[in-house]
Parts: sequence; C-alpha cells; structure tokens
Amino acid sequence: MKERRKPRILARSFGLINLYMLVLGIESSCDETGIALYDTEHGLLAHALHSQVEMHAEFGGVVPELASRDHIRRALPLTELVLKNANKSLKDINGIAYTQGPGLAGALLVGTSIAQSLAFALNVPSVGVHHLEGHLLAPLLEANPPQFPFVALLVSGGHTQLMRVDGIGEYTLLGDTLDDAAGEAFDKTAKLLGLGYPGGPALAKLADSKLAEQGNARFKLPRPMLNSGDLNFSFSGLKTAVLTLVNNNLPLAVETKADIAWEFQEAVTEILTAKCMAALREAGLDNLIVSGGVGANIRLRERLNAATKKKLCKVSYPRLEFCTDNGAMIAFAGAMRLSAMQAKQQDYSFSVKPRWDLSELQKP
Repeated sequence: MKERRKPRILARSFGLINLYMLVLGIESSCDETGIALYDTEHGLLAHALHSQVEMHAEFGGVVPELASRDHIRRALPLTELVLKNANKSLKDINGIAYTQGPGLAGALLVGTSIAQSLAFALNVPSVGVHHLEGHLLAPLLEANPPQFPFVALLVSGGHTQLMRVDGIGEYTLLGDTLDDAAGEAFDKTAKLLGLGYPGGPALAKLADSKLAEQGNARFKLPRPMLNSGDLNFSFSGLKTAVLTLVNNNLPLAVETKADIAWEFQEAVTEILTAKCMAALREAGLDNLIVSGGVGANIRLRERLNAATKKKLCKVSYPRLEFCTDNGAMIAFAGAMRLSAMQAKQQDYSFSVKPRWDLSELQKP
C-alpha cells in the first residue's frame, strides 16, 4: 500500500494537484503507440505500448505513412487493454492527454483526433502535451523522484539538449546539439557498420560484447566540442570520422566492427558525461536527471553514476521502459496540466505541432 501512496505525495509536492483526476494518456508521435492511465491519487495504474520496429526494419527507418496507419489500428485496442488492466471503464476517465507535437504530422493527427473525439464523447477536458516535456518529467514517475530544480539531459534519436528545470513548464535551455542528435549518430554509425535496425541498440550491444577490446581500444575517435567551453554538442563530425575509419579497414571483420562500436560509444558517452557535469556546475545544482532513448545506454549510466558520485551529486533515470516513447509520460504530464487548469471545459477543435519549441511552453 505504501508504494501506491508515494505518487500522491509527489503530486501534491508540485503544488499543482488540487483536483482528483484519472487521466488517459495517448502517445503517437512517431513509431510507437503508447496508452496509459494516471491517477492523481494513486499514480500510474496501467500502461501498454506497441512498437513498430519490425514493420519499419525492412526499410531501414520509419516510413511516416505506415506509422500513421498502424497507430490507427493499435490505439483503441490498446486503450481497451489498459482500461481492463486497471479495472476501469471509459466513464471513469476525468481527462485526456495526448501528444500534440513535435513528431510526424500524420502520426500526431491520429492520436490527437482519437483523444479529442473521446474527450468530446465523454464530455471531459483534454490537453495537448509537448513530447519533450513528457520525457523531461518521466523520472518523476518513479517511487523516489528528483525534486525541482534539476538539470535534465534529454538525449534521444531526435534531440540532445541540456535543460534547467525549475518546475512544470519552467524550462531553460542550457545546451543543444548543433547538428546530429546523439541517438541519430548512434543509428547512422550502426548503418555504416552494417548493423541492423534500430541501429542504436544494436551498436551498443556490439560495443558491450566480448568481441570488443574494451579498455584497450585499437582505434581513436575525436571527442567533438568536449572542451568547447559551452554546453553545446556536435556529433556529425564523429560520424564522419567513423566513415573514414570504416573505409580504411575494409573489409570489416566482426571484431573490427566491435572495436569501432566500442570506441564510438566511449566517445559519445564521454562527451555527454562531461557536458552534464559542466551544466551542474554552471547551474549551481547537484541534481541531474536523464531521459530519452539513449538514457537507457548502459555505458552512459555507468559514466554518469561514477561522475555524479565523485562530485557528491545525484542522478536519476526513468525505468528502462519509460526511456523510449510511452503513454505513461504523456498521461503524467497531462495530469499535471489538467489539474492546474482545474479541468475546465474547452473547445474540442484541434491541430498538431510537428515542430514545437519547448521554450514556447508556459507554466500551468
């Protein structure tokens, strides 16, 4: 019972939960359909996720039209499953949250239209959630969540950013990638090495395998902007360096691929760790959270755990299933905003925001 009460204490600590709500969250920004139920009294009740990885694998990347069509097929059955697992029905829902952007326009439209249609039919309020805000707040779903303010590393296939987070809707950009995101660099490097899709996890698995000469690297890759004096990132040049390395070692033996993968992962995680620690120093904070798909990388967690421990700082992560896109983070972020809005009735017309700067968000 204590485990279920913790989210209630957390929710009240935000100063936003003034109203009990059961919120349905819908995530459909790219190639994963996520549905979840968040209860402001008892926390996350149930969630379900369908990944389209197998469908897109033969194309080597996400096909937007296929992604949209698959969301249409999956969203309602997953909603029924989540309601069943939580022992709830549609009539119990007090609000609906959905990913309004950023993301693929067609995919966003599927989730948004379903959310608004359900909200209209049930006569409950709804709110569009910024996808990145969902990721930023995902660690707050855990039993021992970080407290505001903190520095957040948002690291995924589409974003590599350092943010100062002072509260819900209070985000200050500290550093950003000037070109490729870290996850994008992982995927592109994996493709250069002839690994499968999705490339990032495949590269990390090879780098962590016994095939790689860990601790005794055969190759040396650059660490772009490691000593730039700011908190920005650049990974495009690192990818180009891998391309040169690959071309100089053709044909690639399996062991060679593993050694390149290991050195690439070392370069990226070293850069990310150094920038995170610099951000904590500049912000004058000792609390770091990491979210986004690359946040699941084992080597990155090892480095950050060691660096923060050395400096007497704290680092928090969402559980692995909440590092990638999911409905739980959308339901949670939506619950924070809906409760602050006092669940007022609204116009059910809608639009999506494929491009949406996080700085445009307002405090609830």
